[in-house]
Amino acid sequence: MSGHSKWASIKHKKGAADAKRGKVFTKLIREITVAAKIGGSDPNGNARLRAAIQAAKAENMPKDNIERAIKKGTGELEGTSYEEVNYEAYGPGGVAVLIDCLTDNKNRTVADLKHAFDRHGGSLGTPGCVSWIFVKKGLMVFDESAAEEEKIMEIALDGGAEDVKQTGSQFEVVMEPSDFEKVKKAFDSAGLPYSLAEITMIPQNTVRLEGKKAEQMLNLMEALDDIDDISHVYANFDIPDEYIEARS
Repeated sequence: MSGHSKWASIKHKKGAADAKRGKVFTKLIREITVAAKIGGSDPNGNARLRAAIQAAKAENMPKDNIERAIKKGTGELEGTSYEEVNYEAYGPGGVAVLIDCLTDNKNRTVADLKHAFDRHGGSLGTPGCVSWIFVKKGLMVFDESAAEEEKIMEIALDGGAEDVKQTGSQFEVVMEPSDFEKVKKAFDSAGLPYSLAEITMIPQNTVRLEGKKAEQMLNLMEALDDIDDISHVYANFDIPDEYIEARS
């Protein structure tokens, strides 16, 4: 997972200062709207909405934007109706890619995806072709400088995490989705800063990429990030840190 989690951490840290901040807000607003539509406006009883609001606050989204998105989801305000759609694909070197989308036009979404994959050495696949590689988990990522491994291990296990491992210059803490908030609260209480905390899809195996294939894969990830309809991308690439950090 190290390559993809490293990429996700860098994208997360860049979010608030990135020139694409408006695009980040667009995706977060869609997620809040859909979460409120499906599970209601109360974040205490709607875990998906609660997570979406936390993500929005982490990107410094104004409170008014969040409240409007919730009201659009519940029908209190008029808004676009989004549909959840999932796609599976192959990236350069046979990397498995899962894509979650929130869209009001599936034809446009498919066309945008096909263009991105065709241009960067990949292809769209059929349902079920790669989803079996991934399992849903909670993930927290810490830089080496955040704390000693023993400290992270202690807090993680006391909080209910199932695994802690070092990958390059990071520590990854993995837990069941149902334990995510409890583990996150344990680290928040301890004051340990993390570069990423989310419910994600973790691959059970990875594909090592270097050279041209690594560059193609990172170009593909950036192209997918530019598509407004895409809410999440999960991939099982393992790319050396120097390639990824060169894009930060």
